[in-house]
Amino acid sequence: MTDSPLLALIQKNIIFDTSKTQAIYIQAAQEFVNLFQRNIILEKTKLPGTRAVAKTLSIHRNTAVAIYDELASQGWVEIKPNKGTFVAVRKQNSINKQKTIKHNKPYSYATTTGFEFQKSFHLASTVQLTDATFSVNDGKPDLRLHPVNQFTRWYSAAMKRKTLIKKWNRPQEASLSMFQTQLCNYLNATRGLHVSPKNLISTRSTEMSLYIVSQLLIQKNDVVLVGNLSNYASNMIFQQVGAQLITIPVDEEGLNVDFIRKNFIKNSIRCVYVCAHRDYPTTITLSKKRREALLILAKEFGFAIIEDDFDYDFQFEGSPILPMANSDENGMVIYLGKLGQSLFPSFQIGFVIAPENLIQEAKNYLYLLDEQGDLIQQQMLSELINEGEIYRLMKKNIVVYKDRRDCLHQLLTKHFAKIATWKLPEGGLAIWLTFEPKIPLVKLAKEAEKNNLFLPKTILYQNKNTCAIRFGFGHLNIDELKIVIQKLKLTYNNVVVNKLQK
Repeated sequence: MTDSPLLALIQKNIIFDTSKTQAIYIQAAQEFVNLFQRNIILEKTKLPGTRAVAKTLSIHRNTAVAIYDELASQGWVEIKPNKGTFVAVRKQNSINKQKTIKHNKPYSYATTTGFEFQKSFHLASTVQLTDATFSVNDGKPDLRLHPVNQFTRWYSAAMKRKTLIKKWNRPQEASLSMFQTQLCNYLNATRGLHVSPKNLISTRSTEMSLYIVSQLLIQKNDVVLVGNLSNYASNMIFQQVGAQLITIPVDEEGLNVDFIRKNFIKNSIRCVYVCAHRDYPTTITLSKKRREALLILAKEFGFAIIEDDFDYDFQFEGSPILPMANSDENGMVIYLGKLGQSLFPSFQIGFVIAPENLIQEAKNYLYLLDEQGDLIQQQMLSELINEGEIYRLMKKNIVVYKDRRDCLHQLLTKHFAKIATWKLPEGGLAIWLTFEPKIPLVKLAKEAEKNNLFLPKTILYQNKNTCAIRFGFGHLNIDELKIVIQKLKLTYNNVVVNKLQK
C-alpha cells in the first residue's frame, strides 16, 4: 500500500509536536481517532502498513507499530494477522450533533447533642454490615487486580518530583496544571470530546461531582426527571437540595424521550439525569435515536442534561460508544464520569465536563470542599496518562472482566435459565437479572446470608412491575462466581421451591 491515497491524507492530518512531554505515538493515535470520528477515514478501511506510515510521517517503524497497537487497544482498529489493519465498525459511535459538666465527677461522652439541628429526610444509610464470606455488589471492580507493587514505585517516584514539591504550598497557581492538560487529552482521545482545561474540574468521586452540579443547578421544588428505575445515590443527592423527582419510563431503548415531550411543557423541567452509555441499574444503552431526540428536546424545552457516564472504561465488545456530550453544540449537557477504576482504589477520581461559565462557578464549590485536592494523585495520574500506562492497565483488566462476564452468563444459563431472564451486556460490571415469576427478594437476601452469601439491599429492585437484582460480577473471580451462583440457586430453592412443595 505504498501508493495508498490514504498516505497523503495521513501526511496532511497526522501532526505531532516532538517538544511535548506526551509520547509521539499517543499524539498520533489521537489524530487518527479524530479522522475516524469525523468519518474522514471510513469504517472497514484498510490502513497503510506500518512501514509506509513510518516513512510518510518520518518516524521509526516501532513508533508506527505503537500507534496501531494503541488504536487497537482502544477499539478503533482491528489488526488481522497476515491481512493488515482495518478501521473497526463502530456501534452507536456518534449522533448528530443539657447538662452542665461536673468537673469533679467522671462522665462518658454524650450520646445526643445538647442543641437542636436539622435532620435530613432524604439521606438514608445504605451501609450494611455482614459476616458472610461471599457477596454481590452493584458492579464494583476487583481491587485485587491492581498492580500494588508497581503503584508503590510510581507513588514514590511521583512524590519526589521537584515540580510537585513546588506546588505543595501553592495550590492556586494561575497556570494550568499538567494534570488538567493530561486529563483533557485523555478524555478527548477516549470519548471524542473537544474540551480544554477550562471545561473541566476533577473531584474525589462522581457523587461529589453530582453534588456540586446539583448545588449549582437545582433550587427547591425544581423538577428533575430520572429513569424508572434509577440510581438511589443520585436520587438522594437531588432530594437533599429540594428537587421534585419525577420518574420516566425506561424500555429496551432506554429513557422514553417521547413521554417527556407528551407530558411536560417548556420551561417546566430543570434537568434530566441519564446514564446514556449504560443505564443504572438496568444496564440498557440509550439508543442513537433517543439521544438525538433528547438533545433536541433539551434545547427546545430549556432543560439541562446531566449525563453520568460512570462505567465508560469497561467496554468489552465493539468500538467505544461516544457520550452525548460529544454531540452537544448548544451547551445543554453536563458530563460526569470517573477515571482510574482500573487503578489502585485511592486513585479513582471523578470529573465534570461543562461549558466554561458553569465550570467557573463549580470551582467555587470545589475549592470550598477540597481546596488543594490530592497533588500526588494528580501527578501520578498525569504520568500514567502521558506514558500510556493507563491504557495498558485498562486493556489488561478488560480481558479479565470479559471472561468473568462470560462465565457468569454460562452459570446463569445452567442454573437459572427457567427461573430468570437477563441480557448479556456489551460492557460494564453488572448484569440485570429479572426473576419470572416474581419472588420475595428481601426474603431471598435474608436466606442467602444464612448460606454465607450477602445480597445488599442496594442491588434489590422490587415493585409491582419489577423483581430484579443488579448483579455485579467484576469483584468475583471465576471460582468465586461458581460458588456464588451455587449458593444463590440453593437459596432460591429454599425460598421458592421448597415452600411450594410444603
